[in-house]
Amino acid sequence: MKKYLITGLGNFGPDYVGTRHNCGFMVLDVLAERTGGKWESCRYGDMCTIKVKNCELMLLKPSTYMNLSGVAVRYWMNKEKLPLENLLIVVDDLALPFGTTRLKQRGSDAGHNGLKNIASELGNTNYARLRIGVGNEFSRGHQIDFVLGVFTDEERKALPAILDKAADCVEAYCLSGPAFAMNRFN
Repeated sequence: MKKYLITGLGNFGPDYVGTRHNCGFMVLDVLAERTGGKWESCRYGDMCTIKVKNCELMLLKPSTYMNLSGVAVRYWMNKEKLPLENLLIVVDDLALPFGTTRLKQRGSDAGHNGLKNIASELGNTNYARLRIGVGNEFSRGHQIDFVLGVFTDEERKALPAILDKAADCVEAYCLSGPAFAMNRFN
């Protein structure tokens, strides 16, 4: 059975629930709910291991906060002896319009502090990432307030379908490979 580490980026604690920056956590919650998976507190975060056909998905929500996500990723990659191609990071993205999903096999951090720390901890950027567009409807200098803010009522109504699509993309990535998943979901 092929094993993957699927890491959703976000921030722990009640102050961050439902914020744009926690899209990664939200997608993992959908995956866990689909399979009846149970979350457990583990080293550097909460983890839920699920099975999707012939794949085992270790879902990780780092408790290190966004800017130190790489510490948790590196720990679990080393502990499980996983190759980089079995890592997928799910993350919010200001550069994409709200609701857009974009899967890439590698790339830059695009200014995202969580991705920047993962690249620093792993020593490269050759890991897959699924970006969830949260839009960029904020005035200059208010980026942090925007990503740490909650979705509008209209966005909240659209969110379940977006999170389902992202969860489908994660499953397709693991079951059918990155090329298939990118063709289908990008």
